[in-house]
Order: sequence, then C-alpha cells, then structure tokens
Amino acid sequence: MAVETPAPPSFPKTASLQQGATAVDDVTRALPHALGPEKSLLSSMLQEPQEYIGVAIEEKLTPEHFYLPAHSTLFGFLIDLFEGGHEVELVSLIQRLIDRGLLDRVGGPAALTDLYTYAPSPGHFRHHLQHVKDKYVLRSIIQNSNEAIAQAYDAPDEVASLLDTVEAKILAIREGAETNKSPTIKQSVEEVLEQFQSLLAGERGAQGITTGFEELDRMSSGLKPGEMFVVAARPSMGKTSLMMNIVEHICMDLGKPGMVFSCEMSAFQLVQRLVFSRAKFAMSQLSRGYTPNKGDLQRIQRAALETTQSKLFIDDTAGISINELRAKARRKKRDEDIQFIAIDYLQLMKSRTKQAENSREREIAEISAGIKGLAKELKLPIVILAQLNRGPESRTGKSLGVPRMSDLRESGAIEQDADMVGLLYRTAYYAEDAEEKEAEAGKAELVLAKNRNGETGHIPLTFIAELMRFESGAPAREAE
Repeated sequence: MAVETPAPPSFPKTASLQQGATAVDDVTRALPHALGPEKSLLSSMLQEPQEYIGVAIEEKLTPEHFYLPAHSTLFGFLIDLFEGGHEVELVSLIQRLIDRGLLDRVGGPAALTDLYTYAPSPGHFRHHLQHVKDKYVLRSIIQNSNEAIAQAYDAPDEVASLLDTVEAKILAIREGAETNKSPTIKQSVEEVLEQFQSLLAGERGAQGITTGFEELDRMSSGLKPGEMFVVAARPSMGKTSLMMNIVEHICMDLGKPGMVFSCEMSAFQLVQRLVFSRAKFAMSQLSRGYTPNKGDLQRIQRAALETTQSKLFIDDTAGISINELRAKARRKKRDEDIQFIAIDYLQLMKSRTKQAENSREREIAEISAGIKGLAKELKLPIVILAQLNRGPESRTGKSLGVPRMSDLRESGAIEQDADMVGLLYRTAYYAEDAEEKEAEAGKAELVLAKNRNGETGHIPLTFIAELMRFESGAPAREAE
C-alpha cells in the first residue's frame, strides 16, 4: 500500500489593513518538505541500522524533522529499538509494529518493503539528512511566523513580552532545537555519569567555572550551567566589588567570555575599578599627591592590556527590563558564546508586564524567574546582586549586621529561584567606636545560606578597601 502525502494546510485570505493595500488571494500551499530524502534516510537506516541510526542520533535528528507522519512514526520507532539494543531487521520490525499497533500508521507492510528496497547511495546520507533538516527549519519559521502574526493581530497588551517570545523562538530555530525541549532521562543519566567520571579523574572543568575564591569554589563546586547565584548585601558592603572580582577571575584569569549588565554604575566606572584593582593600585593615592612609580605604571599598563584583550562585554543600560536583558544576552550568546552573566543589581531592573504595574513584589518575582529561566535556556551560570532590607541593622548584640535570607527585599521568589544565595557583610561597618572599627578592619564574610548542590556555611574573606577588592581567607593578622 502506497503512503499518501497528507493534505497541505490552507492559509486564510488576509484582508486589507489600509486603503490601497492589496488583499492576498486564497492560496493553498504545501509546507516545505523533501519526501525523497526522507525515504533515503529511512531506507539507509533499515538496511544498515548500526551505521546510519547512530549517525542520525549524532546529528540530533528527531521525529519532528520528518514531514510525513508515517516517516516520523517509523523513525521514532527505529530510535527506540536502537537505543533499547534490539536488532533492526524487516521481519521482526513488522512484527514489533503489529504488536504495538503501529503498522498501519507507518503505511503497512508494503510501505516498509518499498522503503527497504529504495536502495539509496550510502554516500548521500548526510547530504539528504541536511535536506530534511533544512525543510524542517523552513516549516518551523512558517509555523512560528503564523503564530506571531495571529498573536499580533489580537493586539496584545504585553507587546514587549510578545516580542521577547517571538525572538526566543526564532533563535531556538537557529540553534536547531526548541528552547523548551527537555532532554530524555537517558541523556540526563549519561550527563550525570560523565560528570561523575570526570570528578573521579580530578578534572577541574567538571566542577563548573571557578570564582577565584577557594572556599566558595570548594563548597559550591564552581558556577555551573543553568544555575543562578544571588549575592545579597546591604548598601556599602562591597557586593559590586565581589562581583567584579569574580568577573575578573573568569574573564581574565580563565579567559572565558562573559557579560556584565550594570544598572547602577557606568561601564567607565566598572572598567576603571577593574583595571586599578587588578593592578593593585589605589586611585585614592592620587588625590593625596602620590606620584606613581615605574612599578605602578607597569602594573597599570599590564592590567589595562589584559582587560582590553579579555572577552568581557558590559551593558550599562539603566533600569533595563528583563525582556531587554534576555534579548541582549541571547544575541551575545549566539555571537560571542558567552560562558556566564553577571547582573548588578536585581532591584534596579524592570518588568513591564501589566501584572507587575501595581505590585513591586510581583515585579521582582517576574524578574527573578526570568533570570533563572535565562540561565537554563542559555546553559550558563548567572551571578546576580540583590539588596537586603534593614533587617541586619535592627538586630542587637553579636547578631548586629548579620544578614539572613529573610532579609531579601520585596520578594521571597528570589530565595526560591536561586540555586545559591550568598549573604555578604563586613563587621567593621557596624563597629560602635574607632577602636572596634580598627580591630575589625578588613574582615568580611560571605554566608552561603543556600546551596542546592552542596554544603552551606561561612566563608571568611579579606576586604581591601583602598583597592575595592576581596581576597580569600581572613585578614593575615587574624589568621596568625
């Protein structure tokens, strides 16, 4: 029995929108497809399953790539058999299809025999596979464009949100898969075992991107793809400095491309801080009449060169919306393959949806969820700063200034969405007199209050105020 091509979809007549516009006549057109190459692929897989089904899997071919439903069903069944370790040959294949009630859906025995005897040239397999993929891309563009047109005609209130959705779908087509396509359990297990083997072998790459702070890296196993790391603190605790120290390590010491979104400081201010912090030169010295010596100038020039050569991208748009941030991040991921994102800071961002207009808590929740979703979509870690409320100041005794997760301002959604939450504070900031302030100078602590994939605890740090720089461990005098 021959397999029939399904009836092509009809496209409705489009009315004129303005005087002088030309109406589109009724047109019935088949979606782009390549039935010959589809038959060629299936025939090769039926004749030499070990060779060609494996190639199809490597090339990430899916049932959705096939235009004809019978071809799509058969390909999915072949993949199941192959991954289950079953032998693929015509007689047993027909019997298995009968047992599953799928024989009629693939066109019956005659259609299978026709495919088996199609006898394509083996050398054309990858060429035909690309034909099938290209037609699938064209169908995806048409489908997503039609959906976008229909939604645009409905005149949605959330125009920015619609634009964000359309852009995400188009970028997903470019990358060859839908952004919300979930991995199979088999793929997830394989990834887990691969990481386990890498950890056993002592490979540092399996532990995520290091931050440059040894104790934080030990407790977190590094910043991993899809994770959101919130660093929260009261104003003037140095959270921007800590973020930029991490950025410096990743972009300049590790040589990985990354992007910083700064809602508070300009790109000039961030780069100035980055260069002089890396050069270990305090800018405040200049206001006191200090003249840099040759060593100072050499360090500054070297730091400036290293910063120039790094693949660090800074966007200092004030009050950036979550939709705009996601659009820019997607483009930079596509164009520069950025490996991480840092954002300063969450409460200065905007969400322009109607639901967020009258509720700051709702707005922060939408931004937090959007950032977590972006980390998963782009498969990279995101470090985001957040402001704490006045809770630390209201405490007394030894608890004065010590932050808690409940101090996160305006929304518990941040705590819920984050994979890790680090609470930064410096005891000297809350000193009651000059003597205590001097004794506590340089002491800082990052409380890892939440860690989905590891331990929590206190991480001692040293803050060098004149350099706006954090370093691992407690101040030297305390460690002695």
